Amino acid sequence: QVQLVESGGGLVQAGGSLRLSCAASGSIFSINTMGWYRQAPGKQREFVAGITSGGSTNYADSVKGRSTISRDNAKNTVYLQMNSLKPEDTAVYYCNADLLRDGSRILYNYWGQGTQVTVSS
Repeated sequence: QVQLVESGGGLVQAGGSLRLSCAASGSIFSINTMGWYRQAPGKQREFVAGITSGGSTNYADSVKGRSTISRDNAKNTVYLQMNSLKPEDTAVYYCNADLLRDGSRILYNYWGQGTQVTVSS
């Protein structure tokens, strides 16, 4: 079994910062791309940021310049540092990973259960 567990969400005032973490555990051989998505009430889930195993990153325009994604491959963990938060950043943030499980050559996609980020004005 493989699990992705997010942490670091919470309530913050506009202009504040949060750092989200997502740790992958279980029978993992290797992890390719890891990323963050978010879903606000009444809206579809949207891409926030992604990072490859080699460290290449990409961001949604809505967070570019305010957020930094990073990862610790030794810990199978991805982070999202979010600064200058706005009320429109309020959403449930989900971790996502493409990975190879032990003993398998198939690339699987996993989601975490999400962590709530609320930005007050």
